[in-house]
Amino acid sequence: MKQNEKGRFAYDGLDRLMHEKARLGILTSLLTQRNGLTFVDLKNLCNLTDGNLSRHLKSLEEEGLVDIQKSFTNNRPQTLCLLTEGGRKRFIAYLQELERVVQDASIAEKRSKKNTKPIFNA
Repeated sequence: MKQNEKGRFAYDGLDRLMHEKARLGILTSLLTQRNGLTFVDLKNLCNLTDGNLSRHLKSLEEEGLVDIQKSFTNNRPQTLCLLTEGGRKRFIAYLQELERVVQDASIAEKRSKKNTKPIFNA
């Protein structure tokens, strides 16, 4: 292995908080809607229960990734969930790292089919 390849596949940018399936779905849903989503819409989009969504939103809110706004509409409580600007930047960085994983895997798969030399020399 060459010196500059050390840690090549460590993927340190894969944030454990975001890497959980439900949270990945929540963050992706909120990324697509700049004005946010209601709790009910988010629950349906991500196919989560009330309790499960609440738990994940709390974790994301504690880390500053999402903002939860509670209000009343027609005398009924409504919860609006928004991706914070810091959350958006952090999630985009996470997605870029995930793209690097996919590219590396794709290159390795193509090379294995062609039976050529590996990405790195061990």
